[in-house]
Amino acid sequence: MKHIKFLVFAITGSVFLSCSDEFLSPLPETAIAVESFFQTDADVLSGIYGIYDGLQGVNENTEGNEANANRGVQLEHLLTEHRSDNTRTQTLEGSKADFHRYVVDATNVESEDYYQSMYEVIFRVNNILDYIDIADAANQPKYTAEAKFLRAYAYFNLVRLYGEVPLVTEVVLSDDKEALFTRVSVEQVYAQIVSDLQEAVSVLDNGSKSRASRAAAQALLAKVYMTQPDRNYVGAQQLCDAIISSGRFSLMSDYNDVFYSELNDEIIFAVQYVTGNAQESQGFSAEFTSTFRQGGDDGQNIVNDNLIADFTALGGDRTNVSYFTFPTRTEVTKFLPDGSDFSVFPPTYGNNARDAGNDYIAIRYADVLLMRVEASIGTGTSTSDLGALMAFQEVRDRAFPDTAPNSVSSVSKTELLAERRVELAFENQRFFDLLRFGVAETVLSAHAIEMGYIFTARSLLLPIPASEINLSGGLLTQNPGY
Repeated sequence: MKHIKFLVFAITGSVFLSCSDEFLSPLPETAIAVESFFQTDADVLSGIYGIYDGLQGVNENTEGNEANANRGVQLEHLLTEHRSDNTRTQTLEGSKADFHRYVVDATNVESEDYYQSMYEVIFRVNNILDYIDIADAANQPKYTAEAKFLRAYAYFNLVRLYGEVPLVTEVVLSDDKEALFTRVSVEQVYAQIVSDLQEAVSVLDNGSKSRASRAAAQALLAKVYMTQPDRNYVGAQQLCDAIISSGRFSLMSDYNDVFYSELNDEIIFAVQYVTGNAQESQGFSAEFTSTFRQGGDDGQNIVNDNLIADFTALGGDRTNVSYFTFPTRTEVTKFLPDGSDFSVFPPTYGNNARDAGNDYIAIRYADVLLMRVEASIGTGTSTSDLGALMAFQEVRDRAFPDTAPNSVSSVSKTELLAERRVELAFENQRFFDLLRFGVAETVLSAHAIEMGYIFTARSLLLPIPASEINLSGGLLTQNPGY
């Protein structure tokens, strides 16, 4: 992260263990180390920063041993974009190719890493909350709310990808396997997510884009309300309206600037990286290259033809920013490594392609505008609500400035899903959109037939990692069909 350095964790690395059986519970000697470390408000704040470090993850190109490093959000495109109809890997070899073919099994190393990464975030949150009273009294509510936002963020990812998961909201002893490994209902997980985010909304301000904020909590809660089993579209609309009416955010006039002018007016929450810094960089953007390969693999997030068709019809100014078609394949360009230059051929990718500083954009304003439309549609099939139409038109006008204002009299659910697909392509939203809109099985079954894959309903959930089941002694159960 560019504005938050985590060097303190080189000293306190033993506090935040990376072994999978200890994400949620420190060993007794580690607990003693934690007690000795947290002595001041600054120490607690360092611990808060450490939670973001867990999300940020470790660059695959600087630490290649999957057993020793959690990747955080740097692998998320595999679990989301590749399992939608948007993208695929260039080859069929290796565990990363299993996602787009819907053949992920319980031993998949990338799924295991992501699962463990999210629980590492949760462990760090629970740990910090144990020592929050050491912080200055004036800072305790904000630190607590910030930590709970991050716990909600991690659990929201887990429950959507894995379904029922263990819900652990406090540090427990490592031998308490029942507390650590008992899966609870999806409804219980969502109830905790909502509680954490409601507290974050009530306490946080909008002072940061690289840390939790009120707007980030509002936007995330709006999406949670529209995803949870008991949908709350009224609540989601109110939250989106609050962000829109705040006047703090706006669409960038140039779509390219959304991704290359970091922490810009459109960004609500981003996980930050630093170019050329092995401890703070990311490697995912290099892996999106293939024709002139910059990453370690043959290419990830290769664009599918059906998405190109949607861009042809709806992309407008977004198209040239989003992907580039080489003679043999189409590659993502929305997150080109720092210093890339496509005005020459072959293109150049800067001096640090595998050590890139491109931020991971978690929440941005265009998503909120389109969620406002979704909340207005609710359980229906379309909306003509004025606020929803204005929000939709704002996104469309940015994409098609030459014909603006691109006024609309109504927006259907199908139109909204397509608009979200091209606006948010390669930002790890498509798979979750298909689930939320209730069309995942239909769309992905048709996609699998087109591509020659085999898709079944079980593929909507990833398998619980076998390593975690083994650690639990069989207490942690598996998803159906695996």
